[in-house]
Amino acid sequence: MADETEFTIGAQAHCSDGPGGKVIRIVIDPATRTVTHLAIEPRDHWAPARLVPLNLVDTTDGEIRLRCTLAEFGHLDTAEEIQMVDDIAPADMGPADLATPLGVAQPMEVTVEDVVPLGETELRHGEYVHAVDGEIGEVQGVIVDRGDHRVTHVLLKEGHLWGRKEVAIPVSAVTDVTDGIVLNLTKKQVEDLPPLSH
Repeated sequence: MADETEFTIGAQAHCSDGPGGKVIRIVIDPATRTVTHLAIEPRDHWAPARLVPLNLVDTTDGEIRLRCTLAEFGHLDTAEEIQMVDDIAPADMGPADLATPLGVAQPMEVTVEDVVPLGETELRHGEYVHAVDGEIGEVQGVIVDRGDHRVTHVLLKEGHLWGRKEVAIPVSAVTDVTDGIVLNLTKKQVEDLPPLSH
């Protein structure tokens, strides 16, 4: 695995001058099956997650190092879009019910949507892996080629089926990544894969 690197959801990422945050999503171009960005949630949860292009990412000894300072990290594109909708009213309210005296707060709804570059898709915590004969677990991360960032394996989150071993599924077995991971393998074929050795 010397020419490959592992990106796991939940991994800690460090800027050149301190801890940056943790990986919450992995962004993939499904056409080329390459990782393009990591969505990293800052340690300060009040700040939005950032989309970190893979050309700013190094991995050494299992750690994710970002080639930017904390200040530069804070200026990267946001990985989340926050929208506030301030005219929320139940469907059964009439015009008389909507008249609110000045100074009284209106109901407000806040929604947070993931930002994903056009034409790309994301893998997030809890994303399911589907075998030919049913769901087999959740995505833990991916292994990519260091040179071209192509995904070589999908990491299946440890589960009771394999005595809590970590399994790397070859990308050749992946048929779709746009709505979870879809495989052309059966549960038994996945179970028979060798455990991932670090």
